[in-house]
Amino acid sequence: MNQTRVMREKKAASVKRTAQQPDAFAKLRSAGLQAVFAVYIYVLFKIILFKFSPIDFRFLWHQLQRSPDTILRQLRLGNFTPLETVYNTFDPVTVTKLVNLVGNIALFIPFGIFIALLSSNRKITWFGVMLRSFGLSAVLECAQGLFSIGTFDVDDLLLNTLGGVIGYGLFRLWRAGQKARPAQ
Repeated sequence: MNQTRVMREKKAASVKRTAQQPDAFAKLRSAGLQAVFAVYIYVLFKIILFKFSPIDFRFLWHQLQRSPDTILRQLRLGNFTPLETVYNTFDPVTVTKLVNLVGNIALFIPFGIFIALLSSNRKITWFGVMLRSFGLSAVLECAQGLFSIGTFDVDDLLLNTLGGVIGYGLFRLWRAGQKARPAQ
């Protein structure tokens, strides 16, 4: 009788440990995913704002000390006409223009995937991804003007947002394929 009770308690403790292991693994995987996302955001800022150059905070501080006229000049140089840069990409077509066009989309594809992976219970909508992609792109475009290290381009906003939405769409397609595949 006592032996049966001890066996049941051992089995219950074993089940409890087994249930805790996947939970611990999920937490570790989540922390790893967040770390990779942080590295991605760092690389994204480095590429867009610093064009692969080292990040120099003294330079940024110096740029902020400049007169408001500098920021206004940068705004005047910006493109506020939707699709103007996209149309100019094909008149005439150059490798640099195509890299800029495709790069603006490609840089944000991982963002859409990360947003889907990091959202709680995967409850994010297309609109939510579009809004987040647009918001991050707007921060980056405004920072270029504020720090005078690039020009604001509304087409970059559109292309970056498209990239985020494409990334989310690719994630959803992959996820649907995973669910449709029979368990082995």
